[in-house]
Amino acid sequence: MKNIKVILWGFGAMGSGMAQMLLKKKGVEIVGVCDRNPDRKGKDIFELLKIDRGDHLPVVVTDVIEEVVKEGAADVALIATDSFTRGTFEKIKLMVENKINVISTAEEMAYPQAQEPELAKEMDRLAKENGVSILGTGINPGFVLDLLILALTGTCENVEYIKAARINDLSPFGRAVMEEQGVGLTVNAFEEGVKSGKVAGHVGFPESIHMVADGIGWKVGKIDQTREPIVTNVYRETQYTKVEAGNVAGCRQCGYGYVDGELKIEMEHPQQILPEKEGVDTGDYIWIKGTPDISLQIKPEIPGGIGTIAMCVNMIPHVINALPGLKTMLDLPVPRAIMGDMRDLIQR
Repeated sequence: MKNIKVILWGFGAMGSGMAQMLLKKKGVEIVGVCDRNPDRKGKDIFELLKIDRGDHLPVVVTDVIEEVVKEGAADVALIATDSFTRGTFEKIKLMVENKINVISTAEEMAYPQAQEPELAKEMDRLAKENGVSILGTGINPGFVLDLLILALTGTCENVEYIKAARINDLSPFGRAVMEEQGVGLTVNAFEEGVKSGKVAGHVGFPESIHMVADGIGWKVGKIDQTREPIVTNVYRETQYTKVEAGNVAGCRQCGYGYVDGELKIEMEHPQQILPEKEGVDTGDYIWIKGTPDISLQIKPEIPGGIGTIAMCVNMIPHVINALPGLKTMLDLPVPRAIMGDMRDLIQR
């Protein structure tokens, strides 16, 4: 059986991380990479990743996606360029019309029917028409604050209330995420950004809340969200940003899902760069009130960078195997690490 062929669209922190992981896997090969960064255009990915090419063929980064996308060019495309369904829709459409399966890191794509029901219907139609599947996934949304919660409810007779929190380190993520979180801004600029929409904070609470509710049979009537700046008292610096003391190191965001007017799902997500600089421990926490009550904590957090990369890579065979259409993590097998040959998981 031939190797599974993969196209990467976006070669920033997430896309390049996926490339590094794919190059360590058996039965899969990267056949094309598109990225708009002029510093990457025309360069071999092995040069950019600073690793020995070995027996691999060169893969040169292009900023013209049509140079790598055509029918039969790949089995799956990993798109790591956007956070919003509307921003990534045309990219997905191009792949699907060339009969290429898609896995997207866009947070809203984890459950696009939550906020973009018409686009979700159109993507489902296009995917079925072209015999491929589309999935949005990542560490969150896609796993910690939705799929993992739902898996725990599988041990419950009934559920009355759900609360979850993810306290994480933003440091592995690239500039796009830093801008969405308002990292590096003054407090005033952060607050103005929240009002204007420039500071989106965590993208994905409506998706996670709807996924959890739909998964157990609740009908969400209203979702409220709040965003507050996390101000640093010390200088912080990562590969992608620098933050002076007194400015914003991250965003504390909360989401509240109401069912029949009653608060049923509560989520908290304070995320910042280098939280340990001020003694903040990271972690993932889930509390379920029901029969039985459940309390889960994971300390430190499941790292967001490698977690998102691994979720996308490890779902490749399951997306290829899936019946055509728009999928969510509710529709596909449980994600797990693939330590053997990826081709062994392909069913057709």
